[in-house]
Amino acid sequence: MHVTTTDMSLDWLLKPQLIAFGEAGYEVIGVSAPGPHVKALDDAGISHVALHHATRSFDLREDLRAVAELYRLFRRLRPDIVHTHNPKPGVYGRIAARLAGVPLVVNTQHGLYATPEDRLSRRLVVYSLERIAAQFSDVELLQSVEDYETLRRLRVPAAHMIVIGNGIDLQRFSSKRVAGTREEVRRELGVGDADVVVGLVGRLVIEKGYREVFQAAKRLRSELPAARFVVVGPGDEAKADAISAAEQADAERDGVLFLGHRDDVDRLLAGMDVYVLASHREGFPRSAMEACATGLPVVATNIRGCRQVVEDGVTGLLVPPGDPDALARAVADLVSDPQRRREMGTAAAAKAGEEFDQDDIVRTCLAVYGGRTCRRSGEEHSRAAPRRV
Repeated sequence: MHVTTTDMSLDWLLKPQLIAFGEAGYEVIGVSAPGPHVKALDDAGISHVALHHATRSFDLREDLRAVAELYRLFRRLRPDIVHTHNPKPGVYGRIAARLAGVPLVVNTQHGLYATPEDRLSRRLVVYSLERIAAQFSDVELLQSVEDYETLRRLRVPAAHMIVIGNGIDLQRFSSKRVAGTREEVRRELGVGDADVVVGLVGRLVIEKGYREVFQAAKRLRSELPAARFVVVGPGDEAKADAISAAEQADAERDGVLFLGHRDDVDRLLAGMDVYVLASHREGFPRSAMEACATGLPVVATNIRGCRQVVEDGVTGLLVPPGDPDALARAVADLVSDPQRRREMGTAAAAKAGEEFDQDDIVRTCLAVYGGRTCRRSGEEHSRAAPRRV
């Protein structure tokens, strides 16, 4: 059973892994709040159980109810393995699974919800919760080596943790596979041969750095009109930091093109020349990995996660977070230098091929599921072979 906050995470982030686990012989069940992505999971052959008290916002009453709801679910279905994801279910899911006597409890740390640069009050809360929750799991799978160092300082045992990085579908995101669609995509976007398409993919929230991007686009519109900013991604009104309709309208007047949610991101990346990720916080950003695999140089903020994707000066450029002027200068450098773009794009694709293969993540997870020892009532038991379906 894989536990997340929303069905969107099961669908967009985990579905290829869940399918692979099913093909390996496991019965796979996704657990999250109900939503529109359940059908996609069902179409992929992944069962789903609704977690009615899962919320994305802080709500202590609902969170306690979610713990009780998960505990009852685990006691009723008796899963062999519970694998938790996301900050909130990663905490209460581990606790509920252990209290329910689940034999193997695994958590993927997609990025600690606090970094050493955050204010002390935030770090105290997040680090304390993570230190407590880690005592209820058997294995912690970490995407970021920086998070590994943080958790070691919190005295989470090294033997408890495995750094797995992150992975994408390298067959889907490949410069060779989409090479023939570049001209077609650019015609659809209404950009000319001399234009340099600066692309972004992600939810329209402040945390993704869109305000800095909009300021950079406004500055470059007059200084470097060849730069054409294209944003792919849905709004997220449920988030407190959602980009407002007024902000989007202002950006459109400054030449930013918004495409909304698209299912053909791989195709759209083929029409871009530079990729930007100006986030304030990331775990290990998939969108930047996908851009690298497609052969795009990436301008990203110098934060955890982005530093693992972008090798500064080789596969792209790193800039300070929250600095629109630095962002504009980095974008301008690449827009003005096609040779440098090509060299960085080639290096980015090579790095993606070596480090960002989702099959490596699947193999590691299967090894953990099938080969690790686990606890039941305080005793050690070897893992049995996966249940066949």
